[in-house]
Amino acid sequence: MAQRARRQGLTPAFGQLVKSLLSAGVLVGVTCLTPARAMVPYVYVPRAQELEGAGLGIAQAAARLLRLGQAADAARLAALAVQLLPDDPRSWLLLAEAQLRSNQLKPAAVSLKRAKQLDPRNAGIWFAEGSLALRSNNPAEAARLLQEGIRIDGRNAGAFFDLGNARLLLGNPREALGDFERAASLRSDFWEAINNQGLVLYEQGDRTAALSRWRRVLKIKPDAAEPTLALAAGLWAQGPQHRAEAISLASRALAAEPNYVLESHQKEQLWGARLRASTQQLLALQELKTAVERAQANASPEGNTEEDL
Repeated sequence: MAQRARRQGLTPAFGQLVKSLLSAGVLVGVTCLTPARAMVPYVYVPRAQELEGAGLGIAQAAARLLRLGQAADAARLAALAVQLLPDDPRSWLLLAEAQLRSNQLKPAAVSLKRAKQLDPRNAGIWFAEGSLALRSNNPAEAARLLQEGIRIDGRNAGAFFDLGNARLLLGNPREALGDFERAASLRSDFWEAINNQGLVLYEQGDRTAALSRWRRVLKIKPDAAEPTLALAAGLWAQGPQHRAEAISLASRALAAEPNYVLESHQKEQLWGARLRASTQQLLALQELKTAVERAQANASPEGNTEEDL
């Protein structure tokens, strides 16, 4: 299952959120509240407008930290932003994104729920909740949330991609294939969706169509390890006339992403039994012994794969 960039931070609305915050007309950075002048015997109480400005400034700073990959610091600033902007769904969505990227799944779910209460017609929030449910191994709930979001916005390619993955996990490959096709029709360079079409087609016995999908992916993303190894396994299964190309592709894929040498990792990525069997037969070839041993030594199932970057 090819994973997109948002797999560490799951909300597809994050890019739109950043644009919204940065176009809010507030000075970027943490805005300082005007202090009381020296020797004045009273405590300065900021006005609501000043609090709002400070909150937006803090939210902007948090968004910038997230874009720099500093999720923990962003989460702390975003938590302050929601205190100053408790009724602004953008602040809660930002906090949820920071929590997700810090692997704080339960707090992120709470933040998303609050954002949805404030803005129930925001499809991006439904999609984010669906992605979180998928990440939390609850595909049935993920499918429900994603479908609700799609009713609001039926042109989000990422939502259809996630829905396809959820349906694969639920054992509905025919529906999943339709979702992946819809995702790719909405975004022609969506190589992950095209890759996953190949996964479904191969299990359905349509090897020719599956190989066509993976070749198409490699025209878009030549260095992607998953479709490279899948194509290699599919070619090997087609017959000995493809042996040389299959070996070359498999060597390249394992060098790029050693985790794919592990059948457990393949299964985690939603590779079906047929594709896994073809891959194991390919990797057993003597010509791939060195590449396989090197990949086994470097494999780290708990680590990030290329699609998590």
